[in-house]
Amino acid sequence: MQINGTVPPSQMKRTRTRLYLDACCLNRPFDDQTQERVRMEAEAVKAILLRIGTGEWLWTGSEVLLFEIAQISDPDLQLDVALMAHDVDETIAVGDPEEHRARELRALGFKNADAMHLAVAEKGQVDVFLTVDDAILKLASRNTAVLKVKVRNPLTWLAEVMQS
Repeated sequence: MQINGTVPPSQMKRTRTRLYLDACCLNRPFDDQTQERVRMEAEAVKAILLRIGTGEWLWTGSEVLLFEIAQISDPDLQLDVALMAHDVDETIAVGDPEEHRARELRALGFKNADAMHLAVAEKGQVDVFLTVDDAILKLASRNTAVLKVKVRNPLTWLAEVMQS
């Protein structure tokens, strides 16, 4: 397995927190900000991206994420989200093991793209998978024993990190 020509995550020195932000997170700053929850989650995502930009945290993305960004129908939004994704530190490729793992996750109720995101996040050995999607959060909460990655809302996770 190669990640942008670097060593596999299992062989990397674990000095920085490794994050995976799904497409919902990246879209959040561009959602309607009139709802307090949306506005607060958008601010959390921006704060997380800022810390990634300073090198404090490592952002792991994937081919799945890039594909979802390419599917955004609004060209301006697609460009804005794609520009954010340029800050990804490493991109995980999808192979047979991830396809197999995604099938297992779909059997638990995760939608296809969500299962693929989780499978590649597990492959990348991220510390936390961030999403604002309530369905993913709910399913992940029910299946923590089966998942190989923590799944959190960015606002909740950021608050936890700031308190510790």
